[in-house]
Amino acid sequence: MVSRNGKVKRSVAKRIIAGFDQRLHLAGAVRKESSHVFPKHYSFFWGELALYSFVTLVLSGTVLALFFVPDTADTVYHGQYVNARDLHMSRAYESALHLSFEVRGGLFIRQVHHWAALVFVASIVLHMFRNFFTGAYRKPREFTWITGVALLMISMVEGYMGYSMIDDLLSGMGVRIISGLLLSVPVIGTWLHWMIFGSEFEGDIWISRFFLGHVFLLPGIIFALIAVHLGLVWYLKHTQFPGPGARESNVVGDRAVPGFGSKTMANALCTFGVLGLLGALFQINPIFLWGPYTPAGSSTGVQPDWYVGFLIGALRMFPPWDLHLGQYTVPAPFWPGLVVPLLMFLLLFGYPFLEQLFTKDRGLHNLLQRPRDNPVRTALGAMAIIFYLVLFVAGADDVFALAFNVPFEWMRWGERVAVFVAPPIAYLVAQRICLGLQRADRDVLERGIRTGLLQELPNGVFVELRQPPGGVDHEGRPIPMAYGGARVDRSVAVPEEGGEHAGPSGGRD
Repeated sequence: MVSRNGKVKRSVAKRIIAGFDQRLHLAGAVRKESSHVFPKHYSFFWGELALYSFVTLVLSGTVLALFFVPDTADTVYHGQYVNARDLHMSRAYESALHLSFEVRGGLFIRQVHHWAALVFVASIVLHMFRNFFTGAYRKPREFTWITGVALLMISMVEGYMGYSMIDDLLSGMGVRIISGLLLSVPVIGTWLHWMIFGSEFEGDIWISRFFLGHVFLLPGIIFALIAVHLGLVWYLKHTQFPGPGARESNVVGDRAVPGFGSKTMANALCTFGVLGLLGALFQINPIFLWGPYTPAGSSTGVQPDWYVGFLIGALRMFPPWDLHLGQYTVPAPFWPGLVVPLLMFLLLFGYPFLEQLFTKDRGLHNLLQRPRDNPVRTALGAMAIIFYLVLFVAGADDVFALAFNVPFEWMRWGERVAVFVAPPIAYLVAQRICLGLQRADRDVLERGIRTGLLQELPNGVFVELRQPPGGVDHEGRPIPMAYGGARVDRSVAVPEEGGEHAGPSGGRD
């Protein structure tokens, strides 16, 4: 808009922005950071999925916290759910039923919140898989990896506390298991139990403590860890796969604005939409079917959330061996229930430094490795995954035994054997696959791409024609290419009209 004297009238927004810039000098910083480059690869989506799942958790959890009553006081239900009327239950469970049946959209918000929790932990795990198998945790990003492991550990505790404080039959059984594990700790077990529960199991204040931890304490820690994690990723720049133009000293991809920004906003909207569909169409944790928790009640076929299934499996597989040390007894659940998870997370925390110790590689790494290029690391990862899967299956072995009509004793002994035998087999298989894939890549680069065409030699022998990926020299011989870690292009170029064979394809993308 132009005034009578010909001067352009600036809008109020522009004046405000100009005022901030004059005082804080933000324009240069915004211009610089908006040019931040993000590499393009589908595997980087897992981190974004975890972030937007956490946003969904915060928004839905805020709504749920307005209606949930964290109280263990006994009450009699007189709500709309007919099957639970006149039953004695805690006020916490009563408020959860009220939220599910009497608050408009309450059941939908509950299910979105639970699905988002499951997806949040799963996306963290998949994100860590990508970082581990590609070596993204190497120097200088060891602390970034540590914050990711801490996020996984705290998010698992956060999820456990969330579904435990509802006080239904399923969650009550899980709380009883944790109570027993705390009591199994030698010497200090009783003090740990009273520090969390405030009394003998189950006490009167544990739900309110779980509520404070779930709603305020742990989300604050998760938010801080996410901020530190993203800050480190931004400051240290992004890792990238080898490829055209990609070097240790640069990043090839899209700028933050508008390329990456528009894509990540689309990912956010898709994440919110999918979680909304999951909450609306797929039932999860129907607490009204389980009923209120009673110490004498139990149910068959019930399973915890997937991320703690390995813990139940470890408890089921371990033999009932109590260790007696003088006047002290170390109960059998202490080893599978506390020592095994502790060792698993300690190995995750320390793996970047253990790899540096054994490989003597302390250089800076901004380029990723394909899993095949480090067979030992890939084999160790496969070994760990199989170990976890055996524990996970053991956590549901009663369901599998019933579904497949297998004697339960056979399942149990098979799991005990598999937990020692299957991981080494997975190590050997994964290592051999990686070495075979390396040989296949080098064969293409040195001898050419297989075309599927046969040529008859003068002596009557048929040989397959190879397309030289690096072209041919002046004598017509193929030029071998060195393997640089990038994906080898095995596509065969289409012969030009009148040509005798396909030309070079470039070898790598």
